[in-house]
Amino acid sequence: MISHMRRLLSLSTAMVVASTAIAAAEPSAELIAAAKAEGTLTTIALPHDWCGYGGVIEGFKAKYGLTVNELNPDAGSGDEIEAIKANKDNKGDQAPDVIDVGLSFGPSAKAEKLIQPYKVETWDTIPDTAKDAEGYWYGDYYGVMSFEVNKDIVKESPKDWADLLKPEYANMVALAGDPRTANQAISGVFAAGLSAAGGDVAKAGEAGLTFFKELNAKGNFVPVIGKSAPLAQGTTPIILRWDYNALADRDTLAGNPPVDVVVPASGVVAGVYVQAISAYAPHPNAAKLWMEYLYSDEGQLGWLKGYCHPIRFNDLAKNGKIPQDLLDKLPPAASYEKAVFPTLEEQEAYKEVITKGWDTVVGANVQ
Repeated sequence: MISHMRRLLSLSTAMVVASTAIAAAEPSAELIAAAKAEGTLTTIALPHDWCGYGGVIEGFKAKYGLTVNELNPDAGSGDEIEAIKANKDNKGDQAPDVIDVGLSFGPSAKAEKLIQPYKVETWDTIPDTAKDAEGYWYGDYYGVMSFEVNKDIVKESPKDWADLLKPEYANMVALAGDPRTANQAISGVFAAGLSAAGGDVAKAGEAGLTFFKELNAKGNFVPVIGKSAPLAQGTTPIILRWDYNALADRDTLAGNPPVDVVVPASGVVAGVYVQAISAYAPHPNAAKLWMEYLYSDEGQLGWLKGYCHPIRFNDLAKNGKIPQDLLDKLPPAASYEKAVFPTLEEQEAYKEVITKGWDTVVGANVQ
């Protein structure tokens, strides 16, 4: 269904140029009126500190005057799907209008007829590789695997995966989870393997295990789950994690210690989330207006302020729509040129290799 997801999202190297593009089309007056008549949008699983959602929600409310009913901010993708199923006949406050879920849940929700198609005005600027052709689901933002570095301890940041094997990084490198269970950690092992295997996705799972076996044997790997606290304390001075989490840590730690966030030169692996409208949405027009806002320049930049790369990032960058001060807070935009988006089938394959082979190949008990 999405076998083409791994194609690269090419990125213009001319990042800040005068915009010559026509401004993105606004939603129709009819849609705005219909949404205002409904009066409310019900969301689910949108923590305010995730991808800048607090500001995005406030921006939507301020622009259109709708009430936003926020359900269970800490829910996971599976919970969102279950909320739709449980409220098919419920038009009350517990029925979500919209969902923001991991990539795999888009195609499965479509197959179960739980979501409805809708194409926003900026549809053509969403890469074909990141949306359902019929409009049932569409990528909203992504992050890439990065190196989060405590600069008080690590004087020269690693630039690529192979650098992590150098003796100067002894007892420094950690994953952001248990690679036998946590997706972020599994993605870190896969990314290292993708680099070692020269970009061959089919070999990356095994290559990642081999890489971490060597990293562990050299004494560079720390079998502790990397978070902001052990990073700051010096227990895990280099953490392999999604860039938006690392960048948020950089802000939270506020220079104590100073944090460097590096996108590696190779093995750049991206993780995508997708948006969709419930097939049973009590407020379908409000849901469509929400999508129009999210995929407008304003909404996309709202996610970027939360360090999540919006799916229209390339289009915004090409047309000079990203403020320089916002770009300055991010790793160099060209670093994302090589981002690889594994298909669902590829994800399933390498996850099985890594989770089943970690104990026997690497033998480090991460906790």
